[in-house]
Amino acid sequence: MLNFNEISLWRGPRELLRNLTVSIHSGEKAGITGGNGVGKSSLFALILGEIQADSGEFSLPPQAVIAHVAQEIPAQEIAAIDYVIDGDAPLRRIEAQLQQAQQQGDGTLEAQLHGELETIDGYRARSRAAVLLNGLGFSEEKQSLPVSQFSGGWRMRLNLAQALMCRSDILLLDEPTNHLDLDAVLWLEDWLTAYTGTLLLISHDRDFLDKICNRIAHIEHQQLTLYRGNYSDFEQARAQHLAQQQAQFTKQQRERAQMERFVERFRAKATKARQAQSRLKALARMVDISVAQADSPFHFHFLAEQTHASVLLELDEVATGYGEPDQHSPLLSGVRLHIAPGERLGLLGRNGAGKSTLMKLLAGELPLWAGRRQEANALKIAYFAQHQLEQLDTQASALLHFQRLDKKAREQDLRHFLGGFGFQGERVDEPVAPFSGGEKARLVLAMMVYQKPNLLLLDEPTNHLDLAMRHALVEALQRFDGAVCVVSHDRFLLNMVADRFCLVDQGRVEEFSGDLDDYRRWLLERERESRTVGENSASRKLKRQQAADRRRMQAPLRNELQKLEKQLTGTTGELGEVDEVLRDEAIYRPENKPRLLEMLKKQGQLQQQLDMLEEKWLQDSEVLEQI
Repeated sequence: MLNFNEISLWRGPRELLRNLTVSIHSGEKAGITGGNGVGKSSLFALILGEIQADSGEFSLPPQAVIAHVAQEIPAQEIAAIDYVIDGDAPLRRIEAQLQQAQQQGDGTLEAQLHGELETIDGYRARSRAAVLLNGLGFSEEKQSLPVSQFSGGWRMRLNLAQALMCRSDILLLDEPTNHLDLDAVLWLEDWLTAYTGTLLLISHDRDFLDKICNRIAHIEHQQLTLYRGNYSDFEQARAQHLAQQQAQFTKQQRERAQMERFVERFRAKATKARQAQSRLKALARMVDISVAQADSPFHFHFLAEQTHASVLLELDEVATGYGEPDQHSPLLSGVRLHIAPGERLGLLGRNGAGKSTLMKLLAGELPLWAGRRQEANALKIAYFAQHQLEQLDTQASALLHFQRLDKKAREQDLRHFLGGFGFQGERVDEPVAPFSGGEKARLVLAMMVYQKPNLLLLDEPTNHLDLAMRHALVEALQRFDGAVCVVSHDRFLLNMVADRFCLVDQGRVEEFSGDLDDYRRWLLERERESRTVGENSASRKLKRQQAADRRRMQAPLRNELQKLEKQLTGTTGELGEVDEVLRDEAIYRPENKPRLLEMLKKQGQLQQQLDMLEEKWLQDSEVLEQI
């Protein structure tokens, strides 16, 4: 159980949490929600002991193991799968102790440690790590590559896999889906649903929260409120709470106005002075009820460039890829796709299938290796991708970005427009450099909206966006008159925006006649097919690996047993010679008494040595059998 008792938390001059008293029970899965900057990540830092509360007490079970996703991105030469296995600290500890015991020839300790490995399922560690990596999109070949060869996003996936590998009692995940594709999100969703520990999950993906969480902890106005149920249950409960709060606020304001009028009217009259003072005291004691605020701070809509064309963009038997066509195979080929005005297209496909490649092809950022591309005369494309956040001028303000975009626009009009995207007051004039990922994404979206495109290409547009901005984006896209093509791991956005889906798979692009539930079933079916095809070879490879591991672990013991057997043979031979001497009657004559005593002493020593060697041989043999 995690206990927060009267916790107050400040970061600099800002109070994030005030008098927080709440308990998260063992086995609960709580989604932590709230706007950007309200203190969600600071709450995690408090649990991890990275920061201390300014007042109050926090406690958790003394032996609880906490797992979380490391934010640093290592550039190690260790193989990806070994990096993930490092997340199992007990396993690595036992392995180190076992290596030391083997070097010291301590058979008893070896037997004990092998038993501990068996208890924690240590012999299947590599297999467990491979399952995690496969689920998060790492092919078998990539699992053997060094960590240093992966990009930042893929290293964050490795950090996530390492956290899942940990034998944790409490798991803290802060936006784990930001760097994942939809298929990896679906896999992670199933994994977390089966997780038996206590889960605290920060996420702006409502479908993800719905499927996993049985509690929602919402932070707002320095307060954390714990709701029962998933995110949909929370939305309903909060709507009721806000309605009640608004009614209470209206009632209080009415009562306050009546008191103030009475005081103002009768304060100077001696006969009413006592009553006026009483009302003043009542006003002072009155606890302010905040006005209910559920409205989004984001207000914008897309204006589309008008066109009378029946087709905005058409691809006919197109092939494309990276590099030179004569040196590389195409990543996509035979692509036939047309996008009409007002069309809503969602792209589906497994990790690495080529969805982002198709988006770049539609945006005109990749050359045609074959086929034909036809554009309407009035086509105006706006393309959102994560790399465009990096192209912002970090020293320029949000306002300056727009002034460069439209040199004729009035400054006040630009400020008003930026206000719809949450950029207000001094924030409009501040450099972009310290902006969060969400703020940069909002700025890029704002610049896209301003240019009035009639075809929006959105590649994972919701990364780093909070729930309020995601909802505003969905509403704006629903009202948009132009065409939309979107890749997203956010199922809420896909369900609310896309009218049809295309599947990118094995270098081809085809219509997908189903919804996202059908896509989940398709993924499971392909996974089963893949397992069936590779089952025999994978099984043989695993057996060879296991046999090699066994031989590697058995080798020191076999060598030790061979030495013991030689010692046993020698000691048994010496003991036989002593016994032969003692069977001779001559040894018992009085003049041979010193010799007799010597032989008896040697017999005892040899017998003791033989017993010790036999005991050691039996112990090592048992260890060898366990391996």
